[in-house]
Amino acid sequence: MGALYNQVADQLQALINDGVYRAGDRLPGVRVLSRQFGVSISTVLQAHQTLEARGFLQARERSGYFVRLPSHDVPEPSMPDQRTRPVPVSAREMALDLCADEKKQMVPLASAVPHPDFLPVRQIQQSTIWAARRGLETLDYAFPGKACFRRQIAQRMATIGVPVAPDDVLATNGAQEAIILALRAVTHAGDIVAVESPSFPGILQALDVVGLRVIEIPAHPSEGMSLEGLQLALEQWPLKACVVVPNHSNPMGARMSDERKLQLVSMLDAAGVPLIEDDIYGDLYHTGERPRPAKAFDRSGNVIYCSSFSKTVSPGLRLGWMIPGRYMAGVRQHKYFVNLATSSLPQLAMAHFLEQGGYDRYLRQARQNYGEVIERLRSAVALSFPAGTAVSKPSGGFVLWIQMPDCISGTEVYQRARQEGINVAPGLMFSTTNKFENCLRLNAANPWTDRIETAVIRLGALAHDASNRAS
Repeated sequence: MGALYNQVADQLQALINDGVYRAGDRLPGVRVLSRQFGVSISTVLQAHQTLEARGFLQARERSGYFVRLPSHDVPEPSMPDQRTRPVPVSAREMALDLCADEKKQMVPLASAVPHPDFLPVRQIQQSTIWAARRGLETLDYAFPGKACFRRQIAQRMATIGVPVAPDDVLATNGAQEAIILALRAVTHAGDIVAVESPSFPGILQALDVVGLRVIEIPAHPSEGMSLEGLQLALEQWPLKACVVVPNHSNPMGARMSDERKLQLVSMLDAAGVPLIEDDIYGDLYHTGERPRPAKAFDRSGNVIYCSSFSKTVSPGLRLGWMIPGRYMAGVRQHKYFVNLATSSLPQLAMAHFLEQGGYDRYLRQARQNYGEVIERLRSAVALSFPAGTAVSKPSGGFVLWIQMPDCISGTEVYQRARQEGINVAPGLMFSTTNKFENCLRLNAANPWTDRIETAVIRLGALAHDASNRAS
């Protein structure tokens, strides 16, 4: 029997190596394979377990077995060096150019925006129609947020280890506004704020808007922000805040362990430095259980939690929320002075969608979609890019970080790809310096198509060209 299941495993592995089944593909069911190979179902299951141990398959609960690349395919990106001094932040026009480009029918591998095919469009339409019929409820100012929306958020937060009351929740126009409000509540122009490196451009733009200086803390591609690097910065500089994405960070996809989250929260609390947590990708884990936010380990109200539905339900709703903890008074004041309130209609629609259970049903499919595309994208990069390229291995979210050999200019690849109708995000966007010049970020929130695959292969060719010219 042992030899038989190994024979089946070898034949399936050969089909994977030949490209019959590609990364992200779901294998046929065990009954189908049982008939195909003329063996028992138990033999097929043993073959699956063998291939899973070899790194060629990944089991997904209630979904089956999916092809993945073996772990030795490409290494993870290296951790950047620590920058020793804070610097002013200057938001790059490149980010605006990328948003404009993706409206020009380019291959959308740049902006971290989910494709409409991956969004619950019909359900949100139905909930919006329901909300529009609420009459006067949709017409008033909803400060600090509609009660029904804040109640639904409080219920969801309790399930991930953050028991809060509806009054602890503030509705915002997306997570970007939440982060800006948090920064304004705890800092003044010229203050120093710590961020991960590489960092999400939106966070750097928020720091720029508020007029702050930044010190970049190196981030490990799997474990997130270096706590040793943060401790060094705390000892050397008068930090006024720290902005972190603990769950599936953008662009690396790192996910901090619970132990490291607890250490992060405790370290900043002891130093009297507010932690601004961006948990926008927390619900988009690919396997296992929903990771707890850093806020779950907060016992003093020092963590300002920020999130939104822009990456899950709809970017256009512009609906987010924050739990400011002990900084609520300052945050509420800034929110009121900036725009009075967040629109009532999206809040009512989202509260209805949550209450009906539609959000959780949708998330199950969304997580599978993003996990599959990430696997396909990693496979295409591994096959197409020059030797020495490193690729992140995110366990959630939908972005992929590519670190090419030092001799390759990511900006050059970006510029040449742009001329050919392919939009990617160059590494320069993710830092206040040029330290990620050899990097790219790719968006995996699109259905996998021949057009996407061809674009990734072309990116690899452009990287090879840049390498050849540099040598």
